[in-house]
Amino acid sequence: MLETSRLSIRYGEMLAVRDVSINVHAGEIVSIVGSNGAGKSTVIKAISRTVPISDGTITFLENRIDRLSSHQVVELGVVQVPEGRRLFPFMSVRENLLVASRTREAKRLRDQILQRVLSLLPLLKERENQFAGSLSGGEQQMLAIARGLMANPNLLMLDEPSLGLAPLLVTKIFGLVETIRENGVTVLLVEQNVTRALSLAHRGYVIENGIVALEGSGAELLQSEYLRKAYLGM
Repeated sequence: MLETSRLSIRYGEMLAVRDVSINVHAGEIVSIVGSNGAGKSTVIKAISRTVPISDGTITFLENRIDRLSSHQVVELGVVQVPEGRRLFPFMSVRENLLVASRTREAKRLRDQILQRVLSLLPLLKERENQFAGSLSGGEQQMLAIARGLMANPNLLMLDEPSLGLAPLLVTKIFGLVETIRENGVTVLLVEQNVTRALSLAHRGYVIENGIVALEGSGAELLQSEYLRKAYLGM
């Protein structure tokens, strides 16, 4: 479904990502893990076309998307839920959801998609007329993910969805990610929570200093001696 080939990205003189090649197959959850500042988020921002690439290619469903604008990528079905939620705090839950129905297909199916999203997250149905800024941190994260689903994605990219949440809420968020995949949406997950992200993933990539240091199935990576020492303190 998605492939980056030898992707490199610069911020000014700094080479933030170098020769990163990843692929995501339809129906998978693929996790990109690593420490803060390793280049994980930069990779999915490049896929979303919100940062320019210096070299390499990005292909989605056999279409070169590294030459497209961000709104064209969304039209193809690639949707990013950004780190930090980025909600409209003084708009209602319902308004935050409806504003995401911007693609042609999402507009056409807006009412149908809205009902599907609210049935998936009944808590948001209860809070439908409440300001987004008045929700708890976990509720806001669920709303951010739900807003991404309103764009009717084929591939949903999640950037640090568990950041700043209590352990019980983290469990709920990862459960939601699995449910989303079961409902037919492929997921590319960027996370610092290495154990949770790889436990959930079919396959994973470990990025260090802008390069892919390890790759394999989620289970294989969790058994890696290097990863256990470097990230899990074991």
